[in-house]
Amino acid sequence: MRAEFIQWGPTMAATAPSASPQPADGEQAISALQAARVRTTALVAQLSDEQLQSVHSPIMSPLVWDLAHIAAYEDLWLAHRHGGLELLRGDLADAYDAFETPRSVRGEIELLGPSEARGYMDAVRARTECVLNDRGVGDGFVCEMVVRHELQHSETMRQTLAIAGLLPDGEPPLAAMGGADGWLRIPAGAFAMGARAEGFAYDNERPRHEAWTDAFQIARRPASNAAWMRFVEQGGYERREWWSEQGWAWKARGERGQHTGIAGADPHAPVCHVSWFEADAYARANAARLPTEAEWEKAATLGTGDGAAAWRLLEVGRVWEWTQSSFGGYPGFVAHPYREYSEVFFGERYRVLRGGSWATDARVATPTFRNWDLPERRQIFAGVRLARDLR
Repeated sequence: MRAEFIQWGPTMAATAPSASPQPADGEQAISALQAARVRTTALVAQLSDEQLQSVHSPIMSPLVWDLAHIAAYEDLWLAHRHGGLELLRGDLADAYDAFETPRSVRGEIELLGPSEARGYMDAVRARTECVLNDRGVGDGFVCEMVVRHELQHSETMRQTLAIAGLLPDGEPPLAAMGGADGWLRIPAGAFAMGARAEGFAYDNERPRHEAWTDAFQIARRPASNAAWMRFVEQGGYERREWWSEQGWAWKARGERGQHTGIAGADPHAPVCHVSWFEADAYARANAARLPTEAEWEKAATLGTGDGAAAWRLLEVGRVWEWTQSSFGGYPGFVAHPYREYSEVFFGERYRVLRGGSWATDARVATPTFRNWDLPERRQIFAGVRLARDLR
């Protein structure tokens, strides 16, 4: 999940496109912030200082960095930019700015220790509550952004915990899928894509615009572990014709097979920890393809306009679902409230995922929310849903 970015430059206006249903007052905002903090605190409660400070993967941050970064982001946006206060710890700005301090070096620099990071979080929250009680929430956009930032980090931290074998008992809760199997037929036509003008949405979800899709079919459920193992047994990682040129090169560089957690998982649960390269090869092996972003959103919001019934037609929310689309702005895109949230990632390098995973908070996982990652990454809780042309 992309949730770690801070732009520390000069104070800038944070005016939202709309105000509802974001927190309407300080009390609502504080309650939402507290709920997110409970989730964060519970996640790391049983971890030792060594586990919090270790680099469990070169592509992930030490968990203690995430904790202090959550505090730095909240202080920047709510106490500093919304409340007009000086940063509580301006000396920490660079260390907890994702662009100044990329993941590759976070384990090599001096960071706050676990107790110091927790103290920083508490001190920032005390300032935040004073600001919100005194000044209110403004249009509510920044408050909601900060709440969702922390919720998104709880998923990012779970990715690190999964790599380290440190997930809490009972996670991941990926049991057998329910719902109908088979394919959903979607007719050709235009639909309104993207977030509505009202309510909270990230800049890359807007503006809402008309998008066209030809007729297509989309699987009602993501691919299961059993289906994935059939792909493996049929030579999925050896048959060159199923792989893109880039995907085959990625596989060859690491002599990769399927993720180690797949073979022993519930065969009827959705496959998880699949890279875009693997998802694309799986689709080709099944005479199918990955859906485009537009196809995914059209199917997910079919007949509702806002996705209210979408999850009944498509089993969504167990694993992120790769699309074939590269990450870019919609027609008329305007960066808000800072370019580093999404615009700097536009282009062919990143692929879009949709839907949310078992680790994604429901406040974040909306039908228009766009996640993105590099096609070789599989630390994300991602699977695959197939699509195919309807002739």
